[in-house]
Amino acid sequence: MAQCVQSVQELVQDSFVPMVAVLCSEEAERVTRKNNLNFAELLRPFCRLTSEGHIRDPNNQVQVVKNLRICVNNVVTSPNTASAPFSPAQRRLLNEVVSSCQPQEGAATNVITAGDYDLNFSATTPWFEAYRENFLQTMAASEHEFLNHYLACLLVVSSTETVPVEQFLKLSQEQHRIQHSGDYTNPKWFIPNTLKYYVLLHDMGEGGEQRADSVYEDMKQRYGHQGCYLLKVNSRSFSAEDDEQMPDPWSQYLHRSNLENQEEEDAAVSSGLVENNPSAAEVDSRPTAEKDGVSTSLESHPLQLDTASSPGSLHTLRAAHPEPKTGARDPQNLVGAAGSHGACLTLNDHDHIRQFVQEFTFRGLLPHMEKNIRQLNDQLVSRKGLSRSLFTATKKWFGGGKAPEKGVSEPKSTCGLLYPPEAPELQIRKMADLCFLVQHYELAYSCYHTAKKDFLSDQALLYAAGALEMAAVSAFLQAGAPRPYPTHYMDTAIQTYRDVCKNMVLAERCALLSAEILKSQAKYSEAATLLIKMTSEDSDLRSALLLEQAAHCFINMRNPMVRKFAFHMILAGHRFSKAGQRRHALRCYCQAKQVYKEQGWSLAEDHINFTIGRQSFTLNQPENAVRAFRQILTNDSRQTATQQGAFLREYLYVYKSVAGGNEDGLPQLPLPCIYSSATRVYFGHERRLAKGEKQAATHVSLDQEYDQELAAMWGHLEEQLVAAANRGVVPASFQPTQCCLNSQTDNLRYPLAVAEEPIIVEVTFRNPLKVPLALSNLSLLWKFTAEGATPPEEMTGEALTNEHGMTETDSVVTTQIILEFLMGPEETKMARLQLLPHRTGQLSIVGVVYDLAAAPSAETARSSEGQQAMDFMVVRGRQDLKIQGPRLNQTKEDKMLVRHGLDRRLDPVITAPMPLMEVFFLQFPTALLCGEIRKAYVEFCNVSAVALCGLRVASTHPDFFTFGSQGTTPLTPVSPTSAENCSAYKTTTRQPGSVASEMLVSVGDFSQSSGAMEIPIDGSTLLPGESTQLPLWLRGPDHEGVHEINFLFYYQSTEKGMKISHRVLRHTVFICASRSLSVQASACRSSVPPHHRLDDHSSGGTLVFVDVENINTSEAGVREFHIVQVSSSSQHWRLHKWINPANDTDCKLGSRERAKLCFRATRCQPRVPGTPDFYQRVLPQATSDASEKYTFADVNLGNERIISSSTPCGDFFFRGCRNPESRRVGGAASRTSSSSRIQEDGAADISNIVKKCNELDLNIIVIWKAYVVEDNKQLILEGQLHVALQTIGKEVTSLTPKEEAQEMVLLKFKPEAAAPVAPPSAELSQLIKTNLHYPETHSHPFVQESLCMVPVTLTLSNCSSAPVDVLIDLRHKSPSPECVEVHSSFTWVGRTQYKLQLKPQEVLCVTLRACFLQPGVYNLNTPRVFAKPTQQGAVCETDSQQAASPALIIINNA
Repeated sequence: MAQCVQSVQELVQDSFVPMVAVLCSEEAERVTRKNNLNFAELLRPFCRLTSEGHIRDPNNQVQVVKNLRICVNNVVTSPNTASAPFSPAQRRLLNEVVSSCQPQEGAATNVITAGDYDLNFSATTPWFEAYRENFLQTMAASEHEFLNHYLACLLVVSSTETVPVEQFLKLSQEQHRIQHSGDYTNPKWFIPNTLKYYVLLHDMGEGGEQRADSVYEDMKQRYGHQGCYLLKVNSRSFSAEDDEQMPDPWSQYLHRSNLENQEEEDAAVSSGLVENNPSAAEVDSRPTAEKDGVSTSLESHPLQLDTASSPGSLHTLRAAHPEPKTGARDPQNLVGAAGSHGACLTLNDHDHIRQFVQEFTFRGLLPHMEKNIRQLNDQLVSRKGLSRSLFTATKKWFGGGKAPEKGVSEPKSTCGLLYPPEAPELQIRKMADLCFLVQHYELAYSCYHTAKKDFLSDQALLYAAGALEMAAVSAFLQAGAPRPYPTHYMDTAIQTYRDVCKNMVLAERCALLSAEILKSQAKYSEAATLLIKMTSEDSDLRSALLLEQAAHCFINMRNPMVRKFAFHMILAGHRFSKAGQRRHALRCYCQAKQVYKEQGWSLAEDHINFTIGRQSFTLNQPENAVRAFRQILTNDSRQTATQQGAFLREYLYVYKSVAGGNEDGLPQLPLPCIYSSATRVYFGHERRLAKGEKQAATHVSLDQEYDQELAAMWGHLEEQLVAAANRGVVPASFQPTQCCLNSQTDNLRYPLAVAEEPIIVEVTFRNPLKVPLALSNLSLLWKFTAEGATPPEEMTGEALTNEHGMTETDSVVTTQIILEFLMGPEETKMARLQLLPHRTGQLSIVGVVYDLAAAPSAETARSSEGQQAMDFMVVRGRQDLKIQGPRLNQTKEDKMLVRHGLDRRLDPVITAPMPLMEVFFLQFPTALLCGEIRKAYVEFCNVSAVALCGLRVASTHPDFFTFGSQGTTPLTPVSPTSAENCSAYKTTTRQPGSVASEMLVSVGDFSQSSGAMEIPIDGSTLLPGESTQLPLWLRGPDHEGVHEINFLFYYQSTEKGMKISHRVLRHTVFICASRSLSVQASACRSSVPPHHRLDDHSSGGTLVFVDVENINTSEAGVREFHIVQVSSSSQHWRLHKWINPANDTDCKLGSRERAKLCFRATRCQPRVPGTPDFYQRVLPQATSDASEKYTFADVNLGNERIISSSTPCGDFFFRGCRNPESRRVGGAASRTSSSSRIQEDGAADISNIVKKCNELDLNIIVIWKAYVVEDNKQLILEGQLHVALQTIGKEVTSLTPKEEAQEMVLLKFKPEAAAPVAPPSAELSQLIKTNLHYPETHSHPFVQESLCMVPVTLTLSNCSSAPVDVLIDLRHKSPSPECVEVHSSFTWVGRTQYKLQLKPQEVLCVTLRACFLQPGVYNLNTPRVFAKPTQQGAVCETDSQQAASPALIIINNA
């Protein structure tokens, strides 16, 4: 339970105090009314004694009475009729007491941390204490106990009476009539001889003090000095000392106001209301409407949902908080100011009143009670025939450890029998009550225990329950606690009161006392169980208060039970709501919400928020109501659709009432949810889809997903274009163009938008409810500040906004309005809202504004009344787009704190109009064969009012397309229809021949071979509205599959100094490449030494073998491929002639067929006069130079020669072959240079020598045609494949082999010693070229001569430009056993080893002799030749033995 101001002992003592009645004459009432009080009220603040009193028990032992309080009430009679335990007036009184006592602002609170919960709730519950105090004091006196019966009566007469003694006599007779006539049920009197105490009241303001003293002296003679008192009051004149403030100790004891009229008071009196407490006669009144509201709330459930009338029910649930009233009881007799008490009393008068109460108690009341205790003790002893006092007997009989009663046996009737007043059992109970009132708890316990046994034996269950209750309380209050608190006594009493006697009032009193006692002993669980058992349907207020106290018991346990606390707080709030205590209900729900909030109890949290919303609305707290309903709607609710629809309607009604009085601006709406971080902003027109054959550039669209890698790729392309436009330098202020901004883009800078071009904002909405939402008039909310503007709204420095209207703002920014935007249940939907700025300046997009309503269901749509209700439930509001930037993580402070950067995607700067270009493609294919050449057309349109220039394009695949090179572009028709079936190549007619046609081409003609390239449009400028069309040649990728090819078009405005320096247009195409041909090429040296017959180009040089295979299997329409031409391009080599022994005139390849072509390649003529060495190689540099010349040689296999040096063949050669070559050469050079730093100088010389010896640098272009049947129509496709021969003896292919995954390498933690650099054996073997010259057949008569000697000439050619040492070894040392069998029957005779030295380019012949023993076929290629540079120590075997090419000779037997 909550903390109390009083201790439990003080609480119990103050619950049962001696009762004193008051009878006043009319004149005495007039005197007290000057202070706005009656006599009983005048005494109340002074009824607690500050000093100790003493009495003697029947054993003549002194008993100390401490902190005694008496209760003084006016006598209010009621007729002798049966009355209910609690009258309606008493219930209204308790309701008002609880309602008027609310938690104060800033009151002390408890903060408890239990597990994951941090709870903050009220430390005290003053409303419960006020209820308990008033409940205990307004209980009617009962027949079965005497604690609430009057022990004495004060007879008060004013000294101004003519004959005061006669007034005392009248009052005494009146008291006797009331007590003994039997006409009145109330008040009840403790004993027949009630103590009468005579009080003479003297008004000091009226004089006559001497007369008062004389009358008092007469009274002392008549009644004795202990039976009367002279009380002097009103020593202060109110009018004379009006400004002086006097203390008012009566306000805390008196209720706030009187009943509304006298009829209600009479009704209360007639219903049995006894004025035995400070506020019973002053029931707080409320206006009639509020009383009706309370009664209505008690009849109808406040949480009942009526979907058709719930908004109206919210209105009916309103209840204004009553303001405190301090009106007087009798305004006509008011002397002082209204609401003031004791205005005529001084502090001395306060002391007089306090002294009077003390005198009365010590000299009158306590002696009277002591005398009656002795009399009752004597009567009981005499009746029972005992020789000793009852005190001694009961102490002997019941002081031991006798087992307590087990329980109550079954009753014979509902409440058992009724005793007459003189019954000895009642006398024992009366004595026990007297002992209890004078704090003699030990004797009281003994008497209660004795009475309990008697009552139980007589089956007087009501009397027995009362005795059990007070016995338990007496046992608890005994000093030193000789016996434990008998909890079972209280449980038995409560069960009897509630179940047998059906008296919930007595059961409640018993439960309240027992719960406090258990709480003081830290038995919170038992106290909570007891309080919960006392909840019932007959009183919502009692149930609510007890459930709240049970909740406090759970939270105050040693291990707090947080969820039980919250659950019982919810139950208490529910019962408070039924009782009409809306403020307390709201408080309980708010405290319980701390536990259920964000813990996954979604249904419970919805119920709490809904109740808080309704109660807050009825209590004129609309902001709290809106906040609670907002949480219901925005959380992920698990409610049914019907319930959520009811929540939404309640919310709309509350919100509309709040928004109606809000004049500042549009309110914030919680529905639907907006994912602000997912907001995307697109600058520019949406992509326009072209019609017919035209295909528009894809550019950027809101339908595309953002890809970080793609964005980096586009930024890299744009950087290339900017560098090309600025002479190779990228400006420091360069930032990639971002047409679409989202959460992943860089939004630190203000984006730039263009006037007269739309800004599209995509806002992501989510409907968290299971009911549809209807949004209407949806638009963006913005603020605009013009630059250099003169309108008055901007001269004042205020930004222009469209929050209050759009008509006057359309001239600045045109706002698109979506008239209807429906969202289904739990749907996430994007809305694209558009703005069209017309002026330059700073635009800030603040949020969205819309009308919100619940989408009509099928039932409401059919009902006209329902539709009108839906129209009424439309609210207009806004939601701000607050985008949080990325979290900062750069500095130490950023990492320690949570800081976020800026995000300015919604704050664009509007710039002056810029050119806008659109690009369309015609006859652009979607599928190509690998290497296929196709001609398409591209159209550029300027759709803006500003001219554009500087048109460029960059691509991720620059080898995929070409616009042609200036001076080499063939004259082809521009119209697409006339270009059909025309070849994309420039061709001439020529008979097929073996000798190639040559043409020398400068690299400057193909200067745009890589990076950004200019687009050759006429005049380099596109005027507004102008369009131009250019041819575009495409070449299929070399690898099959789907290829993503990206184009980035770049253009500028003709006007300078613009904030936007350039604009770009993106285009992405997907090309499906199918396999066509596979080309493999290799080169080997000719058998003729290179220095023989240099003037004859028909012999010598290098042989080039070209292997072509048809690998097209996926395209069923391709019938066959024709190899129409093989061309070469190189700075130093050329194809000279086609070696065609069969004289084929055509080369056709069907599916999976293969052809091998052989060509002879020779060196080109020297192009630099005066070169000392004709064979000196000039290696191509990595960067193109205008002085570089390439020789194109065409060997046509058909009747048509394709000029390979012109567009498009030459363009694609430089894009597809030369660029990779340059990169490879550059890469090889870098690798070589890096390796040379770690090698010795000798190894570097070897590499250079060998490299020059084996370099070829010959690019082969294979041009083919394919015949395709499509739709019964034959089409001719053209294409070209490239291979680059770099080294002699190394085979290259047009298909790049797939890269294999590299094996994992173990980590090594110790550096290993560098391995010795081995000489490059494969390269050294190419230093010497060997040839064997011998007759193919030789006849020898083996019968006549067994040995056959054949001369063989070994020719050695030094292919390098350095002297070489050669070692010839004729001994057989073949590792292969097969080779041993082949040449085991012949041997070399003569000298078996030769050591020679060859000068540069020298050719040397060595004559050898082979000896054969029998006829057969022999392989003479067994000599092993080793070569090394003269100044080096490494020796390597030449390729004659390594290649193992057979040199066969046939030996015949003659």
